[in-house]
Parts: sequence; C-alpha cells; structure tokens
Amino acid sequence: MEARVHSLGDNRGLHTVFLNPRPPNPIKSVGVTPALRLKPFSGRNHQLKLRFRTVSAVLASDSSSRSESSGSYTVDRQRPETVGSEAVSSVKPVYVPTPPNRDLRTPHSGYHFDGSTRKFFEGWYFKVAIPQRRQSFCFMYSVENPAFYKKLGALEIAQHGLRFTGVGAQILGADDKYICQYSDESHNFWGSKDELTLGNTFLAKKAMQPPSNEVPPQEFSRRVVEGFQVTPFWHQGFIRDDGSTDYAQTVKTARWEYSTRPIYGWGDVGAKQKATAGWLAAFPVFEPHWQICMASGLSTGWIEWDGERYEFENAPSYSEKNWGAAFPRRWFWCNVFDGANGDVSLTAAGGLRQLPGLSETYENAALVGVHYRGIFYEFVPWNGVVNWEIAPWGYWHLSAENETHVVEIEATTKDEGTTLRAPTTETGLAPACKDTCYGDLKLQLWERTSDGSKGKLILEATSNLAAVEVGGGPWFNTWKGKTAAPEILARALRTPVDVDKIFGAVPFFKPPGL
Repeated sequence: MEARVHSLGDNRGLHTVFLNPRPPNPIKSVGVTPALRLKPFSGRNHQLKLRFRTVSAVLASDSSSRSESSGSYTVDRQRPETVGSEAVSSVKPVYVPTPPNRDLRTPHSGYHFDGSTRKFFEGWYFKVAIPQRRQSFCFMYSVENPAFYKKLGALEIAQHGLRFTGVGAQILGADDKYICQYSDESHNFWGSKDELTLGNTFLAKKAMQPPSNEVPPQEFSRRVVEGFQVTPFWHQGFIRDDGSTDYAQTVKTARWEYSTRPIYGWGDVGAKQKATAGWLAAFPVFEPHWQICMASGLSTGWIEWDGERYEFENAPSYSEKNWGAAFPRRWFWCNVFDGANGDVSLTAAGGLRQLPGLSETYENAALVGVHYRGIFYEFVPWNGVVNWEIAPWGYWHLSAENETHVVEIEATTKDEGTTLRAPTTETGLAPACKDTCYGDLKLQLWERTSDGSKGKLILEATSNLAAVEVGGGPWFNTWKGKTAAPEILARALRTPVDVDKIFGAVPFFKPPGL
C-alpha cells in the first residue's frame, strides 16, 4: 500500500483540499464541463467571467447519461442552458428522506439537548468544496441554552445565572467572504435526538407554520423564507446577513441546495463506526465533546453566493459537531481530504478543556485520524501518544503513535486567516477563532516496528490547500503539548463497550443524541 507523493498545483484546489497519494483514475476524477473549461491560475482571487452570470459547474468525467443513481440520492443531469452563445451545464440534486439505520452513521449523530437548564450548546459544521474554482463553503450552525427560548430576563438571570440564548448560522464562503444570521430566540430550532437532522426558521412565510422536523425541499421552500435544514444526505437554506460583522467582508444573502453521498464516517468502511472521543462521550463528563460525522463525502447541487451561482457534482464534503457546556479554553484543528476518489481523509485537533469539579482544572486532549483506502488509522490518548507544537498563527506540527503505526503532520500558512464566531460562556456567539483554507500541509504515515521506530512508509501526501484553525486563548506564544491517558483510563477506553446495546436494554436511560 505504498503511495506516491502527489502535490496539487494552483489549478486544482478546495477549502480542505485534495490529498492525492496516487494519480487519480481518469474515469472517476472530477472534471469541468466543456462549456466552462477553467484555465490554470495562480491568483487566489481569480474570477471567471461569464455573460449574465458566473457559474462553476463541476461534473464527473463520465457525463453521457441523463441520470445516475448515487447511493442515497439521484442526480438528474439537465440539458445545458444557453447564456448568449455559451452553454452552461446544470445538475439537479434529488432529495431522499433520511432512512433509519443508515450505513456509516456515527455515534452521537443526534441532538444532545436533554431538556435541562444546565449550560449547554451544540454546534455543527458542514463543508462542501469546489476544487476547480479553488473555493469552498463552510456552513456553521449553533444553538445556545435551548432550555430558554428567548433572552433571559432579570429574574431568570438571578435564578440560573448569566446565559446566552439563540441560534446562529454562519457561512465562510467563496473568496473568504462571510455571512452570519443570528437570533437570540430558539423556539423555531429543531433537531432529532436520533439522527443528524436539524433546522431552524429565522423567518416563516405569512400564515405558515415553521417546520419542526425534516420535510421535503418543496415543503421547506413553501413554508420558510429565511432558514435552513440539513440531514446526512440533504442540505438547503437561505439566510440574510444581519449586519453585525465589521471585521470581515460580507455578502448580503446566500442560498443553497445540495445532496451528499457519504464515503467515510469515523471508522473502517463496512465496520461499526466509532465515537470520536470514545465510549465515555456518552456521558457529560469530559466536555465539550466532539464527533466527526462524515470524514469524507461527495456532494451535488448548487450554491448562490454574492451574485454568483456555483453548480457542482461529486464535490468533496465533510461534517462534524461539538456539544457540551462550553468550547475548550483554546484549541487547534487541521482537516484535509481527497474528494476525487475518496482515498484519503485527515482530521487532527487538540484542545485545553476544563475538567469537571469546583476548581478550574484543565487538561490537554488531542487526536489524529486518517482514513486511507477504506482503513481508519486512529491516534488517540488511550491507544498511544499525541505530541504537538502550534504557533499562535501560521504553524501546526503534530506527531503521534499507537501500537502499530506512526503519523506526522506539518502545516504552515502565510494567509492572514478569517475570524469566525463560536459559542462562548462569556459573550455568547462571538469572534473566537481564526481559519484559513490555504495551508501547506504534509502528511506521512508509517508502520511501526517492534522497537517503536518508523518502518514501512504507507502514505506520504502533500497539499497547498489545507484547512487549519486556532481558537480560544490567550495565545501569547507557541503551544507545545503532549497527551496520553493514564493507564487505568486507557484500559477502560480500549475496552470494547457497545453503548448502543447497553442503552438498548434500558432505553429510558439512553441519553439523547447517541
């Protein structure tokens, strides 16, 4: 399984990147519709000019058939429309309701709110990238303290303490432009406790009741003016910037509709998927919790952004979520995947999180996860050691080992980054982290020999379009850290515990979201 290094040029790119350990299959690789051939370009802010509108259409090379079954959805290939003398190919995703017991469902896909008044947030991150345009769209949703449907009054603050409420929808989109719509009311937010389905209505159509669960796209459009709904296979919405952002270039509106076919969850393909933080994540102990819901997928549809309509087919996509009392004190994150053939996906992250108790005690936590050719390589504190060196901005280095493998990651960037919001206990949804989609990253994975040294090289890949992030703080200097679980805890977490089976016997005690 040795892999050759394949670096990407500036004419292929995306937010969280293609990592190509081998040349892509010429039949399966993503291409551009002939009507919109893109020339190689080196400028980050390159604009493709078309009469009437600008459309990026990313299609599979084999585009002869009019329709194609794609696992959980069907893609209808429409006849090209004509704009002047130029034909613009278009695709239309077809919605399929979320089935029960779907393949690749990870633990903790559902909404974790238990109805109590304890401090609580849940946040979701969905990303789709359009490689030929060197653009990506990162959708971020959050709900804070949903036990309170609106801003707390003085009496409630006296009883429960300061709490921030509401629902936020953010998008970091093409050309690093940004949009945010926020409401301090959450009565129109809904989420399934069993599945990765959620939505919110900021503004309903007159005399229409906002949805309270997943509905067909036509029904959503009939009832919702401003809002969103998302499932493992479907994502649509329309939001309007609320004018609260003075630190980034914003767009006025965004509209989108696309379907997704998952490739990787969090685990080996064909096996039971894993909880990212282990089986203890079923309990509100080591918060906040984190779950990668889809390490890699392929999405088809369209996004309207800043006067342009981006159309795509089989574009690489990703999703994850967090939940708990609050975000870590500070954290870092790297994410890269290969969307052309689904071979490689990397997610690495770490944080300084508060331990339960009356005193303010914190611990380091970190992990590295690599999916490669259907196999999941997991590096977590309970099966090995994770080391990191992270600068306040511009440099990320991680090394990790478990009993069988060794991994190293190095990423740098000269990009200034874009500030994003995150739920905070101090000020609610506020600027708290910095991201860029233009990092230079190198990933190496080896077998580990009996003496602990590096053995056979399994994977070596590079990218100049990695997504990297730092958050929280303060970040006064480089953060060097190491994490390995105490042996008694490591043994407990390595013990195979089927949490679903346990709670299946006593469903009354099953926590929501699991």
